[in-house]
Amino acid sequence: MAKILQIETATAVCSVALSIDGKTVSVKEESGQNLHASNLTLFIEELMIASKLELKDLDAIAISKGPGSYTGLRIGVSTVKGLCFALDKPLIAVETLKMMASGFILENPDYDGLICPMIDARRMEVYTTVFDTHLNVLEETSAKIIDEDSFAELLSANKITFLGDGAPKCEDVLNHTNAAFSTSNFNSAGNMSLLAEKAFKEANFEDVAYFEPFYLKDFVLTQPKKKV
Repeated sequence: MAKILQIETATAVCSVALSIDGKTVSVKEESGQNLHASNLTLFIEELMIASKLELKDLDAIAISKGPGSYTGLRIGVSTVKGLCFALDKPLIAVETLKMMASGFILENPDYDGLICPMIDARRMEVYTTVFDTHLNVLEETSAKIIDEDSFAELLSANKITFLGDGAPKCEDVLNHTNAAFSTSNFNSAGNMSLLAEKAFKEANFEDVAYFEPFYLKDFVLTQPKKKV
């Protein structure tokens, strides 16, 4: 049975989970701004103590690879790479939007529509994609500015459930009878378990030395305005 430590830092949620044989057995998480740097290693330590395991007992470590917050992803990936190096454990990367869709499907096994996870970017922009209930990709991951014409073709023929922290700001714009919105949090490392287990069984591991997060967009550093 594979024991996998799973970490999600792509959004405002700082989340750590342990899965055994593809099932989530423990989760430690909190939502808020700027939590990752101070809480991530603490959450990992608390999770392992509560699970009565040591890090050396793990079979692999999985990271939610993005897209999402540049700073959150950087902190999560650097932490996981450090652990993998130190422990000589394989690194598994799971796309964040796919993790969210997988969590929705687990919570709604009878759902027969499409799933559109959204991660908040700026203004009316979100990082998003569209999946069917078998996690087949119907729209490639992109940074999309949402307006009344977004997803029009898919919505004309399918029910789509929008979810994630980018969905609420789009609810008034995506005013369609086939559009539904979920308020549940799917940015949890606990939703990574099936995908991480599948990757482990297939030996789908990342090169620890060269792995980088899926930022999707380049980080732009803005200079503060000079006071006159």
